Amino acid sequence: MEVVNKVKTAKFSIGQVVRHRLFPFRGVVFDVDPQFANTEEWYESIPAEVRPRKDQPFYHLLAENSETEYIAYVSEQNLQADESDEPVRHPQVRELFEKRPDGSYGPKRQSRH
Repeated sequence: MEVVNKVKTAKFSIGQVVRHRLFPFRGVVFDVDPQFANTEEWYESIPAEVRPRKDQPFYHLLAENSETEYIAYVSEQNLQADESDEPVRHPQVRELFEKRPDGSYGPKRQSRH
């Protein structure tokens, strides 16, 4: 029997600002895993009623909420595009990205010495 790998194409891109569908935080995507690639312990710590499927893209975010900035790891099903046009205040955003004229973030060009 042939096994077909059903890896989805990521809906969100590096530099895109997204927000969580259930919890009050947002962030800039800085990396994408085609499917779940964290520890089983981390996965099991998510309450069963909101635990996402593993067979979808997961995003690494430079995230923020009203109180703090942090790194988040979020399933595609729990994200949506952030349309607020508000800048993300996470301190690492300036290290990895530059703000484009349209308000989006693009990866910083690496200078070669």
